[in-house]
Amino acid sequence: MAELFLPSGSWRYINMDFFNAIFQGIIQGLTEFLPVSSSGHLAIYQHITGMQENNLFFSVMLHIGTLSAVLAIYFKTVLKLFSSLISIFKKLIHRDFVWKDMTPEENLAMMIIIGLIPLFLLFIPIPMTDMKVKDIADKFALDGYFLAVGIALLGTSTLLLLGDSKKPDIKIINGKKYKKKMRKKYHVPDAIIVGVTQCFAAIFPGLSRSGSTLAASQLRGISKQTALDYSFLLGTPAIVAAAILETKDALCSEGGVGDLNIFCVFVGMIVSAIVGFLAIKIFKWLLASNKMKIFIIYTAVVGLAVVIISIIELVSGQNLFSHQALHF
Repeated sequence: MAELFLPSGSWRYINMDFFNAIFQGIIQGLTEFLPVSSSGHLAIYQHITGMQENNLFFSVMLHIGTLSAVLAIYFKTVLKLFSSLISIFKKLIHRDFVWKDMTPEENLAMMIIIGLIPLFLLFIPIPMTDMKVKDIADKFALDGYFLAVGIALLGTSTLLLLGDSKKPDIKIINGKKYKKKMRKKYHVPDAIIVGVTQCFAAIFPGLSRSGSTLAASQLRGISKQTALDYSFLLGTPAIVAAAILETKDALCSEGGVGDLNIFCVFVGMIVSAIVGFLAIKIFKWLLASNKMKIFIIYTAVVGLAVVIISIIELVSGQNLFSHQALHF
């Protein structure tokens, strides 16, 4: 068995072998981009295997692997966004920046920045506790709160259904009905709403980040492919920020990373990157082919199964698979 030390305020010891690293890398790569919730599926996997240790550091490393998949597909777009940010900065310095005159790339860059602002809500302290809003996710990861994962998955299914059911608005000209085209440009309210949706996805394991932000954009009248691209690009800075913060905590923790098994982490990252790349391609194809019902049905079935299992466990007071007492 390989040894891996993971942080939760301080390093925690956890046994994880080579195949476990591969398996979690596959789960992360598939579920990070497909609208089925990576955090929810990892919670299910850990619940079934009885793994209750906080493996946040390893999870962050898997996210870095999937981040490379996004950059591989959206490399040119990311470069254009950086160029647009520099252009906006120069215009601000010379005081000739005009909001309505922004290029499409500059508008997208600004909308991503605005969409990221709600993430600061995650760092708001919760009154009468030593927790912040983001720490709620750790609570829901415990098997005693497994019911929350099932409810969140059902929430994902509902949001996907609402987004998929969104039809173009109808306008009437000279007594004739015309379908309005879905928008390809984000406005400030769109970015804020999608950003807040991303915050909720960060709190509740089982609420898909890609699925919920995609649905929020569609409900705002954004075209599905534009919404999907925005969802992936919006998630990229969030993944980078999370990786930096958690890596900093790990390095500052007592004991450092001297005992960290780099091989297992590296294997998991590579697997999540490869699978993540394929998942993005599959997602874009399924969305363009109007096959989102696959994910709507899947998250509903899995969510319902988790809810039923959770109710049985709450009545019995123990994990149905490991037979251990529930942790709250």
